[in-house]
Amino acid sequence: MELWIATSNKGKLSEFKLLFDKELPALRVFSQADLPTFHAPPENGKTFLDNARIKARSMKAMKPGQWVMGEDSGLEVEALNNLPGIHSARYAGPHASDSENMAKLLKMLQIRTNAVRKARFLCTMVVFSPTGEELQFVGELAGSIERTPRGQMGFGYDPIFLPDGESKTLAELGPAFKTKSSHRAKATLEFIVKLGSAISVPD
Repeated sequence: MELWIATSNKGKLSEFKLLFDKELPALRVFSQADLPTFHAPPENGKTFLDNARIKARSMKAMKPGQWVMGEDSGLEVEALNNLPGIHSARYAGPHASDSENMAKLLKMLQIRTNAVRKARFLCTMVVFSPTGEELQFVGELAGSIERTPRGQMGFGYDPIFLPDGESKTLAELGPAFKTKSSHRAKATLEFIVKLGSAISVPD
């Protein structure tokens, strides 16, 4: 059985594959990079759900008889009125790097004296079954924003995000933590429960 994921983000794809390889080794996972004719649609939705559905539908059009997934996720910071939110990947501009996005976020918090640094990562996932049934899964990871980046593992805002109850950032905790506790892992594991019933997994 195949799963096609509408993403060009190598960090996300790596996390997905780690989870699926562990929980459903019989599943073959592909991404839009495996479809040379795939054209990523504009992510012009107003919510994570909107953008996840846009991605999933674009992949469904290419692979109508397979399981397909679209996912959108981002960071919401309380003191910034839940920004960057759906703009997380392009917070500092359309082609901003991870370091540029982090730098802007830290600067925006710095100019707000005594700002609450509470934040959360959100993940919304839309999946279409081979028969066209739409499924939705959501995951959340609460935490706070550190004042300086720490750690070399992960991507995006991981070096400045401190999960609640932890003393290390996501970039320090690395894949072992993220595949169990991240917002993306929580949504994916819910999907795996659903998907597992359709796959015969060898002992």
